[in-house]
Amino acid sequence: MKDREESSGSSRSTNNPNGEDEPREINIRPFSSVPSSPRNASSKYDFVKVKVWLGDADHYYVLSRFLVCRMLTVTKIPNHVAVKISLELKKLLIDNSLLDVSQSDLETSLFKLMERRGYGEEYINRYNMMTKFHHQRVPLVILVCGTACVGKSTIATQLAQRLNLPNVLHTDMVYELLRTATDAPLTSTPVWTREFGSSEELITEFCRECRIVRKGLAGDLKKAMKDGKPIIIEGRHLDPSIYLMNDENKAPSNDPNKSSKEPNSSEDVTSDKNPEAGSSNTKETDNNPTKPPHSQAEAMTSVEQVSEKVTQCKIDGVCAAETSKEAEKKRKSADGSGKAKSGPEPIVISIVLKMAEFDHKALLEEWISSRTSGDKYTSKEKDRLITNLKTIEDYLCSFNSQGVTVVNISATTFPQTLDWLHNYLLQRIEEGIRSSENEKPK
Repeated sequence: MKDREESSGSSRSTNNPNGEDEPREINIRPFSSVPSSPRNASSKYDFVKVKVWLGDADHYYVLSRFLVCRMLTVTKIPNHVAVKISLELKKLLIDNSLLDVSQSDLETSLFKLMERRGYGEEYINRYNMMTKFHHQRVPLVILVCGTACVGKSTIATQLAQRLNLPNVLHTDMVYELLRTATDAPLTSTPVWTREFGSSEELITEFCRECRIVRKGLAGDLKKAMKDGKPIIIEGRHLDPSIYLMNDENKAPSNDPNKSSKEPNSSEDVTSDKNPEAGSSNTKETDNNPTKPPHSQAEAMTSVEQVSEKVTQCKIDGVCAAETSKEAEKKRKSADGSGKAKSGPEPIVISIVLKMAEFDHKALLEEWISSRTSGDKYTSKEKDRLITNLKTIEDYLCSFNSQGVTVVNISATTFPQTLDWLHNYLLQRIEEGIRSSENEKPK
């Protein structure tokens, strides 16, 4: 400990006559002095360890250029620039013999380097916001919904990389595990390939399977809520109504009818901020001449009350009861007084992806031909599959009126859409942090 104080004191500060410590001046050199090797991302500076001390406690971590680069990427700094800034930071500290540095001093040096490259206050605020988000361990659940071949996996993977989120769950895998490992009433034939008497029957069956998959995700969702670990869930078996937050217990609601009556409090920024998901999304879903979205939801609920009451009770009832009970326990204070215990409010963000009908149909036909052999699917069966997927897509897009963001995906504008989603998620995370801070007792 004594050695640490001596080395830390000699490298971080100098003593003035009054006995107070003054921060050591750091000499920031021009960017041209930083060596770069396009063939090898490593540097001689990687062989020197820099200890970063956290606050007044005796805890430190070893500075990692990779982790600094990832945090800079979260703020929307391009990856190649983030790599250079992280190397400049490491070189700056080592050249100034700062092998022991505080977290605040490290961030001060980092922010100066960011500003010199043109990434000033806006990016620094994002960095501080995401740092606070990780320190407060705010639960974050991002749902990427949509039908087949609309880019769900690609979007989820890219967003996880950009936001430095480690966990991505795929409902297709959960569906197969439940189907083969349990006695859950699931079939090997996808719901969108089957023949139904009406659109309401199709939506009813689709929602039933989504609730079964929701039960399979219960453990991961509970862990995310308890430990504050961010998670992205993507797949074809995601019904936004199941994951809309209930204001009474702050737990995912499993009642589609109830969720339609209690709109989600999240702000719908699709119409005025998303260049790819304009107000046309709402018009397309609301003006459907054959099956209006709300009539589908109401018909779906009425059918469920009769035909699937037992299944819903077995699958949903237990899960919802357990979730509400656990949420109730978490609110109890440690002294048993029964008062609500303050904590970060979970952030649940639902995104529905859709594609232009012509482009989507072309991708679906290619997907069908690659997954089947010979004449397994007739022309009539292909048409039925495409029609069923369109019906499911209309149902998912109907939640646009409840605050769920609907995003149009196109191959020509994919990078712009990805940038918009990155910025949108940062805004929603910032709103969630502010809401959590405002609800804390003073």
